[in-house]
Amino acid sequence: MCWSPTNILHSNLKSRFYACSSYQRAIEASVCECHPSKASRLSRDWNSSNASPTQRVLLAPGISELAQRYLALLCLLHPLQGLNRTTTSNMALLQYKAPVDYEAQLDAFQNFLDKFETTTKSSTDEAAEAIDELHIDGDHTSDEYDFLDDVDGDSAPQRHQQQTRKKYLDMLQEVADRERSNILIELDDLKVFEDSLGTEISLKLVDSIMHNTKHYVELFSDAVDKVMPKARRDLTFKDDVLDIIMSQRAKKNEIDRQTAENDGQVMAEANGFPPELTRRYTLNFKPVSEPASKQKSLAVRQVRGEHLGKLITVRGITTRVSDVKPAIKINAYTCDVCGCEVFQPVTSKQFTPMQICPSKSCTTNQTKGSLYPSTRASKFLPFQEVKIQEMADQVPVGHIPRTLTIHCHGPLTRQINPGDVVDVDGVFLPTPYTGFRAIRAGLLTDTYLEAQHITQQKKAYQDLKIDRRVIQRIESYKASGHMYEYLAKSIAPEIYGHLDVKKALLLLLVGGVTKEMGDGMKIRGDINVCLMGDPGVAKSQLLKYITKVAPRGVYTTGRGSSGVGLTAAVMRDPVTDEMVLEGGALVLADNGICCIDEFDKMDDGDRTAIHEVMEQQTISISKAGISTTLNARTSILAAANPLYGRYNPRISPVENINLPAALLSRFDILFLILDTPSREADEELAAHVTYVHMHNVHPEREGDGVIFAPQEVRQFIAQARTYRPNVPKSVSDYMVGAYVRMRQQQKRDEGSKKQFTHTSPRTLLGILRLSQALARLRFNNEVNNGDVDEALRLTEVSKASLYTDHRSGGDQTVSSKIYDLIRGMKESGAAAVGRGRGELNMQRVRELVIAKGFTEENFQRTVDEYALLDVWQVANNGARLVFIEADEENMDDDEEEE
Repeated sequence: MCWSPTNILHSNLKSRFYACSSYQRAIEASVCECHPSKASRLSRDWNSSNASPTQRVLLAPGISELAQRYLALLCLLHPLQGLNRTTTSNMALLQYKAPVDYEAQLDAFQNFLDKFETTTKSSTDEAAEAIDELHIDGDHTSDEYDFLDDVDGDSAPQRHQQQTRKKYLDMLQEVADRERSNILIELDDLKVFEDSLGTEISLKLVDSIMHNTKHYVELFSDAVDKVMPKARRDLTFKDDVLDIIMSQRAKKNEIDRQTAENDGQVMAEANGFPPELTRRYTLNFKPVSEPASKQKSLAVRQVRGEHLGKLITVRGITTRVSDVKPAIKINAYTCDVCGCEVFQPVTSKQFTPMQICPSKSCTTNQTKGSLYPSTRASKFLPFQEVKIQEMADQVPVGHIPRTLTIHCHGPLTRQINPGDVVDVDGVFLPTPYTGFRAIRAGLLTDTYLEAQHITQQKKAYQDLKIDRRVIQRIESYKASGHMYEYLAKSIAPEIYGHLDVKKALLLLLVGGVTKEMGDGMKIRGDINVCLMGDPGVAKSQLLKYITKVAPRGVYTTGRGSSGVGLTAAVMRDPVTDEMVLEGGALVLADNGICCIDEFDKMDDGDRTAIHEVMEQQTISISKAGISTTLNARTSILAAANPLYGRYNPRISPVENINLPAALLSRFDILFLILDTPSREADEELAAHVTYVHMHNVHPEREGDGVIFAPQEVRQFIAQARTYRPNVPKSVSDYMVGAYVRMRQQQKRDEGSKKQFTHTSPRTLLGILRLSQALARLRFNNEVNNGDVDEALRLTEVSKASLYTDHRSGGDQTVSSKIYDLIRGMKESGAAAVGRGRGELNMQRVRELVIAKGFTEENFQRTVDEYALLDVWQVANNGARLVFIEADEENMDDDEEEE
């Protein structure tokens, strides 16, 4: 057998070199075979050298550096027979210098906390800058005198003086004053500080933290403890047990010191507290932002073994959030003999409680006092386990989404809700299995991510930070009076047409005002919309877009959802092994929008599960001994097809819709979208679709106005939702008259078999909610008659597809379009005067027609043309427009006689 240095190493590992002679012969044989020319010299060195056998091994030629290290390790841990143990004890392993200087880094961290400064602007300066950027007098045509015009241009920018403050020192002062419990170290700031040190000093602060985060949390905490300032006010915490124990310990040490001085003895060092116990904060790192680090968020399947111990960012959607439980960090004990407090730091999942007191008093007296746990003196941190799952666009073809466990401690708990899309910055760490799982797992270990910072991808409306530039841009277009049209066209601009449907979806996003009575009764403010239409009218695409725009949006389908999947299911919690409720789609969409596609394909039993949600906005559960009520404050956006797939004009609309009246009445708007052929509309639709496919963007058409980006729409809606409009007395009377006319119209539709939906008091509440949403879009706290007219118009136009069949091939001139618009106002009650039917306010009609893009000349020509045809007449000196319909008047007279 040929002995190479590697073979010698493995042979040594097996036999452990029980005899020095065989050990020496093996080395000699290896060297002689590998280097024959050095055989004589090796023999001479072995015999003449005064070196010990161990040193001979390490200095022997032909042995690789790796073999020398392992041989030295074996000689140190397992002394060989016949070797001189005295010489072995003098030998030490090869030592490698640490790649960084921890002492220098600790000093740098202290300087960073003490000296790092940031520039801030006062609120008055920010307001002045915002006013300056509005360019109110952009054309410089104002005749008013401004004394600031006399100031030189060079001194004008001095109005906005930037203030500097020590960011982290102020943060530590808040911690010392017990006003803050979390310290977030932004590595962007540390990178700026490190760059300011110069290139001659290379401490690798940011890189060291990114690659060894767990260790540097403790190192940075030591720096914080040294820099921590004193409290600026007197702290009197009567209920804090730690303060009481520290004061008692100080008094005891003072008594012991005085006793030792009286006896002429030197007092031993006083027992202290572990630093984890005295720290009143949790320290976390926020990684370097993406432009600086050039590192995007990772998917779950992209997290590898090379990331262990490093600070990484993982993106996913939250699927499960456990309850917040207290996790012990310091376990405190009290000795029943000497009365000392003993503190045991806990750094792993499991620990063995201490039984015998290790204090100096018990050790000297050999009393072995028993320790009793002291719960109030122990330190606990909130703990929450979160499961995140890969996004749908991150999963390769043919694979299933992977999950990752997130551990949140301290202030990071309760920041994530199921359904949130989050970027979690944390340390990727392994954790061994415990219990029976460890026996089955063998050598395998589980992994988790210890969260350091959490970023919400889609924040709630109340958490959005309003961008000043977006508000400035919106304000510039708000004066045009077409903001409602612009925002509606900004919803799914790649989808052609459906402007009224998009307006309804815009109002769905804005929502009404939720009312709560004094006795606890609630009236919902969320708007429910149902889109029913023929296949191919882009219903599903609209639902997908609304899911992406809304801060909390859940998309599901009727056939793929059950009643339990929509409401709540009873599950066994894998952490606590208890029976818990896991919310379904409606619970996940709380304070958001739940989009249900293929609504007509749902089973009747599953469909009835959402009745309570749509009106009461709660889910009552009584399962497995759990009786509770869950919140489901969500808006329902449903899409369905008519009976047999397409609308059948030979049967009534109610039979086509094929939904129960109890469910239909809960929808504020039910749009019936029919795919009727029209040469002009079909050409425009085809041109729009082909343009989108060629250029991947919607076409810019004349008259479309401004198209806002989704984030701009979201910020505008967030600003609008801060208003809570109310209904004045005059508008209330106007709505009463409109509701009476709608009930009369329903009675006439029942006679002509054109009944579309049932008009009930819920319809009146729906109009009220739509009016409040329109008032919110105007940034107004009061509803006016125009908002009610638009709400009535949307309710009427939702069934306009039923009445376009006989006019689809007719006249499409400007006059006909204006007539159809005015006719729709008459049928919906918009711009009506008093409680009468067929009498419209001419000024209001003119405003609505011109708002649709028609000119004053077109409107006046249409009024005169149809007045000559005796369709209507102008009364009250041009202030009223009265329709002439004798047959309906006679019908009303007959109804009154009956």
